[in-house]
Amino acid sequence: MHDIETLADIKILVDAFYNKVGNNPLIGPVFHGVLKQHWQPHMEKMYQFWQTVLLEEYTYNGRPFPPHAELPISKDHFDQWLALFKETLKEHFQGPKADEAYWRAEKMAIMFMSKIAYRRGDI
Repeated sequence: MHDIETLADIKILVDAFYNKVGNNPLIGPVFHGVLKQHWQPHMEKMYQFWQTVLLEEYTYNGRPFPPHAELPISKDHFDQWLALFKETLKEHFQGPKADEAYWRAEKMAIMFMSKIAYRRGDI
């Protein structure tokens, strides 16, 4: 096993992860409900996002939170998302970039949960 080093590695991570997401009984229906039959544009966006974040190759310029702001999701959804992400990382990669990927995903989940709670008036 090696670390995440190239766009090809990012694609392996994203493809394997979203395959698990799509088949997951808790979070799969949320993704299918939003993306319907249009997964590939989302995948391209995720390749660019992680390429920018992990490889510092600036191909993504967007705002990741707004598409998630009104989704019917809870901490359970984020916990499942993180568990699948960690599982996918461990299956394919090891090293500092793989560790960073999980750290960043965890921080993103915390931030998204906080922002959603704020928008809902839960805090």
